[in-house]
Amino acid sequence: MKCWVNGEWMEAEGGRTTEIRNPATGEVVDTLPRCSAKDTQKAIDAAAAAFPAWSAMTAEERGRILLKAADIVKAKMKELAPWLTKEQGKPIRDAELEINHFLHGLEYYAGLVSKVRGDFVPLAGKNMYGLVMRRSLGVCGAIVPWNFPITLMGNKIGPGLAAGNTFVVKPASTTPLCSIKVIEAMHEAGIPKGVLNIVTGPGREVGEELIQNPQVIRIGFTGETGTGRHVGEVCGRLFKRVSLELGGSDPCIVCDDADLDKAAPMVAIGRFFNCGQACLAVKRLYVFESVYDAFLEKLIGRANRLKLGNGMTEGVQMGPLHTAAQLKEVEEQVEDARRRGGKVVAGGGRPEGPDFAKGYFYKPTVLTDVPADARVATEETFGPILPVWKVKDLEEALTKANNHVYGLGSSIWTRDMTKAAAAAERLEAGNVWVNSLHYGHDEMPFGGVKGSGIGREHGIEALLSYTEPKGVVYTML
Repeated sequence: MKCWVNGEWMEAEGGRTTEIRNPATGEVVDTLPRCSAKDTQKAIDAAAAAFPAWSAMTAEERGRILLKAADIVKAKMKELAPWLTKEQGKPIRDAELEINHFLHGLEYYAGLVSKVRGDFVPLAGKNMYGLVMRRSLGVCGAIVPWNFPITLMGNKIGPGLAAGNTFVVKPASTTPLCSIKVIEAMHEAGIPKGVLNIVTGPGREVGEELIQNPQVIRIGFTGETGTGRHVGEVCGRLFKRVSLELGGSDPCIVCDDADLDKAAPMVAIGRFFNCGQACLAVKRLYVFESVYDAFLEKLIGRANRLKLGNGMTEGVQMGPLHTAAQLKEVEEQVEDARRRGGKVVAGGGRPEGPDFAKGYFYKPTVLTDVPADARVATEETFGPILPVWKVKDLEEALTKANNHVYGLGSSIWTRDMTKAAAAAERLEAGNVWVNSLHYGHDEMPFGGVKGSGIGREHGIEALLSYTEPKGVVYTML
């Protein structure tokens, strides 16, 4: 497979390549170009050349192309999903869910863009009025991580393309295959050459060129907080527009009046989906003491029943961690909790057997009695580990939930809407779910506070962030 630039396949300068390996088996899935800053410049030049014609189209014209692109990708679902499973590790069913999420976003913005209106502003002067117009920005860069490569690419190119911008996509070096295939399929809908490009290679070359290049007007970044800080600093210095969707350590509160039978499976999915490798996920659980034992029993049962294995195998519910480094990090965080007095009440190690010998598998793990200074309490945990704490009331739960550097998502389970309203108001997070699974809806703004980033994806807010407002004052003569 190759990069896709200016409507054509492109090799890397000097023929450099990178192997993509299956995290469940260690086998090589494909070989990709390892591009340089010079290669990235070619893609940026192509996007800049394509911008005037793409932005000059009407919103309806762009919307029709994007809807057709969604239809083509949907028709290729069974072909595309295995690429995502083999490169990322997630079960095939989850790969299809991710692509469907991408499609919903594309369809949403294709329909929404023609509905956005400017504003009429009455002015104080006699015979004067103002109009607010919105214009496309130009060339945008999308820097996408490995955990949800298709969904998180869609969060950027969906609103950005609809708004009339052109793109250079930089996928994670370990998960570019399905993204390339999706972009190739989208071009069958008639997306003009240069409007949507994808370049594979290391962040220090491809990503750095995108954030430093003066032709790139806006960066959409999802990834680790330290890298996001660097992206934000560079973009700020160069006056680039930027959105940063960074790490999270989402708290979930289970109150004494919650429906435990509904809450337990949703909490388990919220923690162990994608092998726990999600910024938006239940990562700290606070349960009222009166229902603690009953809820813990249900949660442990859910964790123990999850079927692990190669994502291509029918019935598998949780695949491997993505890399050996991720596996090592998870093992170290669990061991740190044990050393500090935490107890492992489910999982806590690698599964045994020949099916797991070559992959980066780890059992769904539940911890109790974890001290506040343990790594699973203070850091972001990117793996299938869930620490559970007992709390006496909502006040204690909210205090502990907010005592963290991150503020991405949060949730509460209760039948009492007074408690729900208090949590929605006081939880220091960009998103709050009440009696619901942590899930990013395209119709709702999504993003974080504190160390979880700046800006919003999803919703009309994302579409508007890919436009520039222009004020025009008219005086009637």
